[in-house]
Amino acid sequence: MPSAFIKAAEPFACGGAAATFASCVIHPMDLAKVRMQLYGQLNPGKKIPGFTTILSNMVKNDGIGSVYKGVDAAIGRQLVYGTARIGLHRTFSDKLVQMNDGKPINFAVKTLSGMASGSIAVCIGTPFDIALVRLQSDSMAAPQDRRNYKNVFDALVRTTKEEGFSALYKGLGPNVLRGMSMNVGMLACYDQAKEMVAKLFNDPMENGPSLSTQIGSSAVAGFTAALFSLPFDLIKSRLMAQKPNPETGLLPYKGIVDCAMKIVQSEGPMGFFAGFSAYYGRCAPHAMIILLSIESITQAYRNAFY
Repeated sequence: MPSAFIKAAEPFACGGAAATFASCVIHPMDLAKVRMQLYGQLNPGKKIPGFTTILSNMVKNDGIGSVYKGVDAAIGRQLVYGTARIGLHRTFSDKLVQMNDGKPINFAVKTLSGMASGSIAVCIGTPFDIALVRLQSDSMAAPQDRRNYKNVFDALVRTTKEEGFSALYKGLGPNVLRGMSMNVGMLACYDQAKEMVAKLFNDPMENGPSLSTQIGSSAVAGFTAALFSLPFDLIKSRLMAQKPNPETGLLPYKGIVDCAMKIVQSEGPMGFFAGFSAYYGRCAPHAMIILLSIESITQAYRNAFY
C-alpha cells in the first residue's frame, strides 16, 4: 500500500509533469499569442498580424531559437502554477466526491473547485508569469527601451531590484480572474464533458476513460478554456508588460477597469479577443496534451510507487 504522502502527492506530481510537457510543446504559439495581444497597444490603428506571420518574421529576423524565447520562465511557471492548479483541483474534487458519498458532483460544485484552485495557484505562480510575459515581449520594444533580461532568474531579480517586490505581482487581479476562468473552462468543463462523452460512446470508464472519451472531452475543454479566459489574459498581458511614459512617468493603465475601458475605446469590444486564433491554437493543444498525457503519467506514477 502506498503511503499517505505518495497518494496525496499524486495529482500534484502528475499534473505538474503534464503541464510542463505541454508548455514546452506549445511555447512558440504562446509567444505569438502574447505578441498579438501587445501589438494593438504598441501599434494603435494597425492591423494585428496573424500568429504564423509573427513567428515567421521572428525566425527570419532573429533565428529559429527566438521562438523559444522565455521557455525557461514557462517551465518555471508550470512547475509552480501548473502543479498547484491541477493538483489542487483534483484534490478538492476528490474530497468533494468523498463528501458526496462517492457520487459524481454537479457542474456548479466542479466550477467552485476550479475557481478556488485556480485563484490559489495564480497567487503562487504570478512572479514567473511576469517574467514570462516580459521575456516574450521584450524584443517588440525599441532597442533603447528593451530590458534585455538574460533568463528567468535575471528577470525576477532585476524586476525586484528596479521596481520593488510588488512589481512581481503586477496584474495579479486579472491574472486571478484568468486563472479562475481557465480552470473552470479546462478542468471543470473537462470533468463534465468526460461524463457526457462517456455516455455518448457507451464508455463505462471502469479502468479510466477510453481514448475516444479523452480526446472528445479534452477537445471541448480546450475550446471552453480559450473562450472563458482570453479577455482576462489580454488585460493581464498588457498590465504586466506596461512601462512608465518616459516624459510623464505615468503607466498607460491605472488598473483592471481602466485597462478594459481603454481597450474598448481604442479597439472596440472585439479587442478583448485580439489574438484569439493564436490563443485558441495555444489553449486547445495545451489543454489536450495535459488532459491526454496526465492519464498515462498517472498510470506510470502508480506503477512506480503503488
